[in-house]
Amino acid sequence: MSQLTEKTLNNPITEEDIAHYLANTPDFFVRHSELLAMVQLSSPHSHRAVSLQERQAEMLREKIKMLEGRLMEMIRHGNDNILLSDKVLRWARGLLLVPAPHSLPALITHEIGAQFSVPQVGLRLWGLDAAHGQAAFTQGVSEDAKLFAASLKEPFCGLNTGFDATQWLENPEAASSLALIPLRSSDAGGAGEIFGMLVLASMDAQRFHSGMGTDFLSRIGEVASAALGRLR
Repeated sequence: MSQLTEKTLNNPITEEDIAHYLANTPDFFVRHSELLAMVQLSSPHSHRAVSLQERQAEMLREKIKMLEGRLMEMIRHGNDNILLSDKVLRWARGLLLVPAPHSLPALITHEIGAQFSVPQVGLRLWGLDAAHGQAAFTQGVSEDAKLFAASLKEPFCGLNTGFDATQWLENPEAASSLALIPLRSSDAGGAGEIFGMLVLASMDAQRFHSGMGTDFLSRIGEVASAALGRLR
């Protein structure tokens, strides 16, 4: 047995060796083009043997279908965002047209629920003008709730674990998930004083989950804060 044959038997060629060779020898099939016509692959759709060209065509069709799905999803999200922006603009316009500031809290909670399909919405304010000291929207605010609101740099979303602010809702027991939105005065520099908090609640534990984005909720808070600033 020759030394070369013995070496080959001791170190047989593996699939990885073949794959490595083909990957590093791009002109192999140029020199052996007849092999391409002989290659037969199993089709995942018909479970029959198909040519390499046909299998490549199937793969391209699958990729095109996947890209079309992603494009349709992007279009759908774009349309949803447009509709959502229109709702926010209509809501903000309605708040600007309110002549009596003391009616704003009730209008804000009602419109958030109606415009954005939120089952329960609660709102409390503090540090207002003395003329509003006995209003319903200033009652039942604990120091813990104020401290929690002051600690928020952005809206909180997650499960209801017994937050004091759920007592501002009509039916606290039905609040499985919450969005808690701090209301901040529009002082220069964007670091205004917290003077209230919005509570959005749902029976659906996934409606306001901890991994969701909060940009939209932040915009809601900014619009509400600007409108309610008239009460201070």
